[in-house]
Amino acid sequence: MLRTARTGSRRYGQTGTMTPMGGSQNMGTDADRSDVVGRELLLLDPAVRSDSDRLRELLHPDFVEFGSSGRRWDVEAVVEALAADPSSPSQAPTELTPVSVATDVVLLTYRIEGARGSLRSSVWVRDAGSWRLRFHQGTPLAPL
Repeated sequence: MLRTARTGSRRYGQTGTMTPMGGSQNMGTDADRSDVVGRELLLLDPAVRSDSDRLRELLHPDFVEFGSSGRRWDVEAVVEALAADPSSPSQAPTELTPVSVATDVVLLTYRIEGARGSLRSSVWVRDAGSWRLRFHQGTPLAPL
């Protein structure tokens, strides 16, 4: 079942699509959102993180990341950093929430818990028939 929360003039679902209030849009499919979640999880896999060719397949050429460190990253900086240290977060992601924001765009948000926990958001775009990560941001969790 889809849980929704109102913010301004739009409805946001836990999963699904973002639609104008009272309207509906047929944007993206469950298969699209599932594919995006699978690709995001691949990017957390050390075997994929250490494979520069596979990373370049998953990352859009214009990829940008605002890391939880405050640093701005591009494709080449990410590929280089992950080649040096392909380890993944110490905790598995939780609260994975994919939302179709346009036919070929999915916003995915989730949490990573632990000592260096963060809130994560990723924007995936369909590029030449394949989902590629266009933007990612990590924000440190507030201390308890």
